[in-house]
Amino acid sequence: MARKTKAETEQTRRLIIDAARSVFAERGVSHTSLEQIAEAAGVSRGAIYWHFANKAEIFLALRDDIAMPIIERFDAQLRDSSGSKDPLVVIEEFLRMHIDLLKTDPAIRQTFEVMFFKCEYTGEFGATLQQIVCKTHQIEERLLEAYTAAAEKGLLRAGLKPASLARDTYAFLLGVVRLCVGSDENNPLSQSIPGMLGEHIALRRR
Repeated sequence: MARKTKAETEQTRRLIIDAARSVFAERGVSHTSLEQIAEAAGVSRGAIYWHFANKAEIFLALRDDIAMPIIERFDAQLRDSSGSKDPLVVIEEFLRMHIDLLKTDPAIRQTFEVMFFKCEYTGEFGATLQQIVCKTHQIEERLLEAYTAAAEKGLLRAGLKPASLARDTYAFLLGVVRLCVGSDENNPLSQSIPGMLGEHIALRRR
């Protein structure tokens, strides 16, 4: 049997990740088996094990599938803040980009739905949660860079520390994302999110 090309192998991996997202969202992570993911992807269980050791690895790949592009886009925005662009504007644009992606990209929204509401972080997934926390701290690090740049340009209110602001904005973002994913768009609180983002940054500005 001919060996698969790199493109074919990557395509199979993509099929598995996309199928897992859908099955996790429908059944919940703990009630999903590798056989069900393989069936949804149209591949064998052996193909699953070729790419992933277990269900936890698939879950982490699902997370990385959305986290890394978001971090890369934030990095690009941060490079703008090293010049003449206002770092606080960069942070607000990043927050708005996050929410816009939830509204316009079904895969990203579904992934967050799985992470927040369809997974019990117990057993093998207890360790998975720690890996998620460590990975997403990269966003907090980027926020720290932006707030530090804002402090150097004299844009922050007196007494505010970049490290504390970065941690606070990161926690705020997680809460807003959870609210956005878990609420109907017609929910008054959900409708107030755009204004909340602007106010969050305005409270930090000198």
